[in-house]
Amino acid sequence: MTRIYTRTGDKGTTGLVGGGRVPKDSPVIETGGDIDELSSLIGVARSMPLPDGADMILHAVQERLLLIGIVIATPEGVNTQITIIRGEDIMKLEEQIDALQSKLPPLDRFILPGGSPAGAHLHLARAVARRVERRCIALSRTCAVAPELIRWLNRLSDMLFALARFVNLKQSVIEESSDVS
Repeated sequence: MTRIYTRTGDKGTTGLVGGGRVPKDSPVIETGGDIDELSSLIGVARSMPLPDGADMILHAVQERLLLIGIVIATPEGVNTQITIIRGEDIMKLEEQIDALQSKLPPLDRFILPGGSPAGAHLHLARAVARRVERRCIALSRTCAVAPELIRWLNRLSDMLFALARFVNLKQSVIEESSDVS
């Protein structure tokens, strides 16, 4: 059985895909950690009762986030043979958003994140997706980050917002409006 601990990170560095080591607080590792956190939050939401089709959408997102994490943790010049985001992937998220939105009442006020346990976790995942997007934008200043990836992350946070609202609707939880207008 392979041990989970290697002791190679005991001095504050971690390995990259394909070789090389960087400090554990490097922008690449911080971004990868946020991607992992986002996927974990989605996993928490998936562990709860969800409407039909929601688990399949979230599973696909987790699979994509795993690939994104691998590519982010791969040094430039190392070929991973992975195309992580294409234009059709962004369009698929837009179609999912449109389909969810068509089933939701229109918003005329800000709503407070929350609702059912699954809905609240999806709202939290949406906030973390925004952080991942910001991290990738910052990382793109020093490393190659595909612009499609940033566009996909932007749509992902929108989809998670729509899905959180949809889950709350299906679970008969009334959205709490803010007094801020």
